[in-house]
Amino acid sequence: MMTATTAASPKGRRRDGSTRLGRGGKSRQRAAGPLFVAPFMVLFLLLFLAPLGYAAYLSLFQERLIGGTAFVGLDNYTQALSDSQFLHGIGRVALFFVIQVPVMLLLALVFALALDSGLLRLARVIRLGIFVPYAVPSVVAALMWGYLYGPDFGPFAQLSRDLSLPVPHFLSDGWMLGSLANIVTWEFVGYNMIILYAALRTIPEELYEAAAMDGADAWRTAWSIKLPALRPALMLTLLFSVIGSFQLFNEPKLLMTIAPDVISSSYTANLYAYTLAFTGQQVNYAATVSFLLGLVIVIASYAVLLTANRRRSS
Repeated sequence: MMTATTAASPKGRRRDGSTRLGRGGKSRQRAAGPLFVAPFMVLFLLLFLAPLGYAAYLSLFQERLIGGTAFVGLDNYTQALSDSQFLHGIGRVALFFVIQVPVMLLLALVFALALDSGLLRLARVIRLGIFVPYAVPSVVAALMWGYLYGPDFGPFAQLSRDLSLPVPHFLSDGWMLGSLANIVTWEFVGYNMIILYAALRTIPEELYEAAAMDGADAWRTAWSIKLPALRPALMLTLLFSVIGSFQLFNEPKLLMTIAPDVISSSYTANLYAYTLAFTGQQVNYAATVSFLLGLVIVIASYAVLLTANRRRSS
């Protein structure tokens, strides 16, 4: 005999208010998942996989004066691997990554730890002030800093002349990479700081209480609790920085107009691919350069992950 609490009504609803699903209800639940994912998959296919496949197709051909478009297989890739302009662009952005990223992430880490310490007054205003440069479009940021760097009309140059000091040549060959690094650092310190600060806010308060009971001061707490907890967030920001550094484009493209003798059309690999496609009309070779650049980014990202995992395991 069934009890009153477990007996079910003819309509499939239990007397306690719960419902039971038949085979049809379970099948509808299984079908709901793919339906929710379908819009993303369609956009992913149309806006990412399809252009990627078309670019791969273009990279296997060459446009010739005699004979038109001809299939050349991997000849474009062989040419790109021996192209000094492409290789120098890769080396330049690699040097940019080595110089700029440690400085940017260190500043973001210091700001995040300072804000999380609770010792700063007007912490919300400071946090917003550090993040605001990220909200400025990179085009506007490059134009603004290009004006500041100007050797003739820039405020740094005018101030140096007023003080009878040598005019700093921020747009010269020796200073250009550092000037670009300064712009990118100014833009993205706030972005990385927000990621690190959000990770700090997820640390359980019990860990801080236990550290305080053990007599740990603020420095010891930061070193033993906060920094280990920030490793996943730091790895995420580092991977983003790898991708962004090797795709450097906006800043050198805009500064090229005021320093054409220093920044050439192949100053970075991404700028070189753009020039090949839209100035030289070498679409096939530009697709090849873009694919190789993507391969370099994948290898660099994997190397960073592998190095971090080895250090963590050791």
